[in-house]
Amino acid sequence: MLEAIVAGLSFAGFLGFLLPLPYKKWFAAVGWTALVGILFANFPQYFAENNIIYPLIAFLALPALWVTVKKLNEENGVVFCMTRAAAIGFLVFAPFAYIEPLGDWLIGVNISILESIFGFIGFSYTLAEWNLFMHDIYSVRIILGCTGIQAMALMLGIAWSVPSTIRQKALTFAVIVPVIFIMNLIRNLFVIIAYSEQWFPFLPWIASNGELGYESYFWSHNIISEFGLSLLTVIIVGLAMITIIPDLKAFFIDLLRLYNAEFRKMLGKPTK
Repeated sequence: MLEAIVAGLSFAGFLGFLLPLPYKKWFAAVGWTALVGILFANFPQYFAENNIIYPLIAFLALPALWVTVKKLNEENGVVFCMTRAAAIGFLVFAPFAYIEPLGDWLIGVNISILESIFGFIGFSYTLAEWNLFMHDIYSVRIILGCTGIQAMALMLGIAWSVPSTIRQKALTFAVIVPVIFIMNLIRNLFVIIAYSEQWFPFLPWIASNGELGYESYFWSHNIISEFGLSLLTVIIVGLAMITIIPDLKAFFIDLLRLYNAEFRKMLGKPTK
């Protein structure tokens, strides 16, 4: 319930930023603050999954949020552009998140492809429920977060936040969506097989949450997929985006310089 309220505030804030309304910087501040709030609202789920990535991101996001709100108040152009990227991404993601039949359709597409691949490679499974793969005693549920739609929306928001031609926008779409979709399928395949086959039963004092065999899920999903496959996907897509829209490179550099300077100020270090 709390997550839904905070997500609604974030959506309203970013939508207000995109619309021709006054007080755009305040709408943006609400959008960013509520977006970080979503991470904290999901803490019970993260702890249940023994997921260390998103709690870490949540706490690291706090100083970034402070800088963002400060620069929004100054109507900084780089931060406004970043906010436009987040707002566009949120609008791309929102229909799948809030219109259940659309979200279920996307989940179903992923499940159908996974079934075809499992059949091709000879991996035995059963569908205990419409979105629950089971092998032996282990099961993995495919939810909206397993479809890659958040990453697609974010990357499209970034790509479309700077001025570009219709051709450039179409090309970025043609790169971002298929690459992330394919990499996400690879991630799902890897996690389901690695967990159900118990590939990584290591360091239970770090990886266990008390469930039998959970260590393999922890290492395959929370560590290898989140750190390895996701980072590789970001690098591939990011390089392609810069190639298609060269202005994105300048935007990334300006953004890094701005936040680096502000973080150095926060730490009492001289800015370069």
